[in-house]
Amino acid sequence: MASFGNAFSSSIGKKLIMGITGLFLILFLIVHCFINSLIFLNDGGLTFNLGAHFMATNWLIRGSEVILMVGLLLHIVQGLRLTFQNQASRPVKYAVNDGNANSKWYSRSMGLLGTLLLIFLIVHLSNFWVVSRFTGIPTTDSNGHEDLFAVMRETFQNVWIVVLYVFAMASLAYHLLHGFASAFQTLGWNHKKYSPLIKGFGVWYSIIIALLFAAMPIAVHTGLIK
Repeated sequence: MASFGNAFSSSIGKKLIMGITGLFLILFLIVHCFINSLIFLNDGGLTFNLGAHFMATNWLIRGSEVILMVGLLLHIVQGLRLTFQNQASRPVKYAVNDGNANSKWYSRSMGLLGTLLLIFLIVHLSNFWVVSRFTGIPTTDSNGHEDLFAVMRETFQNVWIVVLYVFAMASLAYHLLHGFASAFQTLGWNHKKYSPLIKGFGVWYSIIIALLFAAMPIAVHTGLIK
């Protein structure tokens, strides 16, 4: 029990949990982005609704949602604790601090970027996840599936929500730019031969995932997707 508690209290334990939950979230984003990208088929949301129906009714997916929420909460809590711990360890800032000489600004701003993503996540879950999982969607498409695409079209008519999504996806890109390679390094999966490949793949992953997610509300709002 003491060793389990150390995972939440020690610096190494916190980073380990951040790495494990971070990798899990990276995998989730791939699945989530693929399902959402089905709207680009521009078939009135029929294929997207089919994918959303599968996600909502498959017992394995529903069980994974519980693990995802627990992992997400752990990731957020441990991220905030690490941020506060790092700030507390340096109560007095150096007179001259050339942070860019040692690290990128986004790697030093994970707490801020994570907070912005948390605000976005609350809005996103209230708009879509709560509706599809709890309150229910009153309309169905021609295939008889709940028309989550109709909810998406209605939601993205609000230009401020679209702006929020775009800014949030920019934050996500920077968050992933640091977190992707950092997760592998934290878990000890680094090697002079493979680490550059992981880092390079992480850059492309961060950019593509963020661009796809940002393009969705823009395409719906502008009428490119109907």
